[in-house]
Amino acid sequence: METLIYKTPSAYSYPLLVKNILFNPYAYNPDQEIVYKDIVRINYRQLRDRIARLASALIELGVKPGDVVAVMDWDSHRYLECYFAIPMIGAVIHMVNIRLSAEQMIYTIAQAEDKVIMVNSDFLPILEQIKGRITTVEHYVLLSNPNEIQKTSFEFSGIYEDMLAQAEPLTEFPDFDENTRATTFFSTGTTGLPKGVYFSHRQIVLHTLSMLAALTIPAKKSRLHMEDVYMPITPMYHVHAWGIPFIATMLGIKQVFPGKYLPDVLLKLIDREKVTYSHCVPTIVNMLLTDPTSKNYDLSNWKVIIGGSALPRVIAIEALKRGVDIYCGYGMSETCPVITIQHLSTEEQELPHDDRAALLVRAGRPVGLVDLKVMTADGEAPWDDKTTGEVVIRAPWYTQGYLKDKSNSEKLWEGGWMHTQDVACRDSTGSLRITDRIKDVIKIGGEWISSLEIEDILCLYPSIAEVAIIGHPHTSWGEVPFALVVLKAGETTKEKDIMKHVKKYIDLGLLSREAILMKIKFIQALDKTSVGKINKVELRKKYLPG
Repeated sequence: METLIYKTPSAYSYPLLVKNILFNPYAYNPDQEIVYKDIVRINYRQLRDRIARLASALIELGVKPGDVVAVMDWDSHRYLECYFAIPMIGAVIHMVNIRLSAEQMIYTIAQAEDKVIMVNSDFLPILEQIKGRITTVEHYVLLSNPNEIQKTSFEFSGIYEDMLAQAEPLTEFPDFDENTRATTFFSTGTTGLPKGVYFSHRQIVLHTLSMLAALTIPAKKSRLHMEDVYMPITPMYHVHAWGIPFIATMLGIKQVFPGKYLPDVLLKLIDREKVTYSHCVPTIVNMLLTDPTSKNYDLSNWKVIIGGSALPRVIAIEALKRGVDIYCGYGMSETCPVITIQHLSTEEQELPHDDRAALLVRAGRPVGLVDLKVMTADGEAPWDDKTTGEVVIRAPWYTQGYLKDKSNSEKLWEGGWMHTQDVACRDSTGSLRITDRIKDVIKIGGEWISSLEIEDILCLYPSIAEVAIIGHPHTSWGEVPFALVVLKAGETTKEKDIMKHVKKYIDLGLLSREAILMKIKFIQALDKTSVGKINKVELRKKYLPG
């Protein structure tokens, strides 16, 4: 019998374009504020006008559909305007990682084929280093005010605010294929050259809608809603600031952009602007909680989603003690970025701090439309919270591959699933617990030990501020854990006392017995990546035998 498939025609073939995210705030909340430090206050009506003016100015500059416009700026209202104006005219925004080395920056600009670079004056010295080696760029636009211009040999095609003031607002943004590329940026991996990932309008809109649903699931706490005040503390060049500026804009909520991340500035903005929702990596929230001035601020109305790397329980506990509503998510540059979010039930939210923290540091359950499996050599792992394997995933908004890199693109999507290189297990509810990166697992004899589990336990030791575990070569065991320990200011301790602490957890059955072979080295600071993650590749280079 022949199967009949019925198709329902649409009166309007509605393309999923970034411009449509702007409908609601402009129509329903036009007077809501958008704040940049203590310098600028605009509303959504003005935001829409400035986006239209920027779009017109870029077209006047010669930017055409498919051209790439790079942005080098701190988190600002200008960056938000670029998030929209550039892709809305069919061009591509390249969010430049301002922490890259000069050689890496040359590589990313060439790979992306940037035609225009819009640059904050703070980053002109970086561009001066590579001037003459940038061959694709035709125009430079200064994002700063004229009185902030540093001495430079660059000639600018325009100054941002002057260009907006002189431009006629674009009255109509075109419809085009929703699969048109909208954004590109380069992953901050710690091996080899940065890898370019890219996303279409359709992918960004689908991620925004799925995340909008996912962030509003809990009955109490840990939810983003229409009365929140949002401030990103993840750089806007890093995976679209986790996509949350698009969500905040769709909701039409108040947005606060802090510029450069300075603890006193961030804390003052949280207090003065009544910020209630942020996101950051663990090192940032720890920096704010331990800042000497932090005790002067009430953080009890602050919700923070943590990602980028594992959240140590000790930091989660300290945050809960301060009244911070902290919880975790998990994602990658390649996934736009969110894969999972850890939401607690009302009953779980009432647990004591220690018990709640143990749940909050998990990666959580997949957000809507994400298909996730934990795969072992024998197939999909059981949901027993013990059996570990590699996390593989599928969703409609994941990058199709790496820019101009067919080989690594094929490896990323081998077998039709995106391979994360993360090792994890799931409990009976489907909640994911990341146990390590494949490359960071400590291989002792025939056993694998999670570096993250040892780090989490060492962070509970009172004198330790930060720690990283890497594998140290050993003639008998292959590898043993090597703890690189940063002590809190003014604290001292001995290796044997730390090992007593570790043995206690081994005796309780909470840590593999092989952890007793651990070596310890006290250091002044841990190397970090451009987004604040611990850089274990660099640590291996510095502290392991050649």
